[in-house]
Amino acid sequence: MKTASVNGVAGDVMPSTEEALDAARRSAGTGVEAGGERKIRLLVFTSLYPNAVQPRHGVFVEERLRHLVDSGRVTATVVAPVPWFPFRHRRFGAHSAFARVPAHEQRYGIQVSHPRYPTIPKLGMSIAPFLMYHALLPVLRKLQASGTDFDLIDAHYFYPDGVAAARLGTALGRPVVITARGTDVNVIPRYRRPKHQIQWAAGCAAAIVTVSRALKDKVIALGVDPGKIAVLRNGVDLDHFGPRDRTLIRAKLGLAGPVWLTVGHLVALKGVHLAIEALARVPDTTLLIAGEGPEQRRLRDLVGQLGLHARVRMLGAISHAQLCEYYNAADVLVHASSREGMPNAVLESLACGTPVVAAPFAGVSELLDAPEAGEIAVERSAEALAAAWLRLRERAPTRAATRRVAERLGWQPIVEAQHALYARVLLAAAGGATAGAEP
Repeated sequence: MKTASVNGVAGDVMPSTEEALDAARRSAGTGVEAGGERKIRLLVFTSLYPNAVQPRHGVFVEERLRHLVDSGRVTATVVAPVPWFPFRHRRFGAHSAFARVPAHEQRYGIQVSHPRYPTIPKLGMSIAPFLMYHALLPVLRKLQASGTDFDLIDAHYFYPDGVAAARLGTALGRPVVITARGTDVNVIPRYRRPKHQIQWAAGCAAAIVTVSRALKDKVIALGVDPGKIAVLRNGVDLDHFGPRDRTLIRAKLGLAGPVWLTVGHLVALKGVHLAIEALARVPDTTLLIAGEGPEQRRLRDLVGQLGLHARVRMLGAISHAQLCEYYNAADVLVHASSREGMPNAVLESLACGTPVVAAPFAGVSELLDAPEAGEIAVERSAEALAAAWLRLRERAPTRAATRRVAERLGWQPIVEAQHALYARVLLAAAGGATAGAEP
């Protein structure tokens, strides 16, 4: 399988690929759409994908794919493997959710399969890619035999998914594109064996995508050729997330005075505890916490310890439609993550015209690069977050100005760049010109 080098571009779009597309159209079997020729056929491979039991799990991968499919230039089949677990009853905790995930489902017109793969306690992290590969190889061969073939494997999350995908691509003779999303390159490479496997997979991949410039730097630090990496950030649906009648929404929700909002899975790295502690330093302000997760009970206890019951609302899981209302009701989104690739919540908040106060980490600095977008705290602490809010409140950017920042963050340029990337990869795989920088 021929490896392509793909020029990484740290802006919103990649360079024009008209020459590559024209050549690819002339190459039999590339699958590139052109005037009646078939579309690019994607096999999306990732354990980070929503399902009927976990509808918000990996929603950022689904959002990107939906917009790609809606462009009319690709077709997609999703294989989203799930760890095998024998018991469905909730008394078995979080693992029981895996057992309840359906084997097959359709989401937004896209066929999604959830084949199971084995995991082994204690040894799981080191051998997960191997177990995933061996469980999924017959599944993909069966897909091909049934007539659902694909031109390339589009894998999301480097470990174990990307490593398994690289093995699958080698076995099946299909090029692989791997997208790095955050923890997979920020944290997992601290472990020797996974690091070596990630480096191997990066070498096998036809192209690598990162969702921020900071993540590109992390991948380069692993020894990967920079010319193989494209920066394609997450986008935001500018039609769905937008300014609404704030006065009406706040009246409906019974909100008055300054309102903070946090959005995300309630895990320690999201830093919701810091938002609660910061709230204790700012009087007459309400905090809305949208999300569920293992930290939920600890956060409730913290609210009680600080005497903030009257000023904190824990909303639980919130639908996309409801989220838009809460973004509009809030004065600020407080995002205190310790690390993240390209946070969707920040994109969505900006699109609704609501500025952001964030802890300082590399990904968010690429979004909050204008004063109208919000304020980055000087450090990741409750005191610094509270101080950042006070600075933002004094500056008081208009909601229209914040929305204008988001106008450049829509999906269309990302879809164009992603399609161009696939075309280059397929051209190289077909034996055409390399997919490096254009003149």
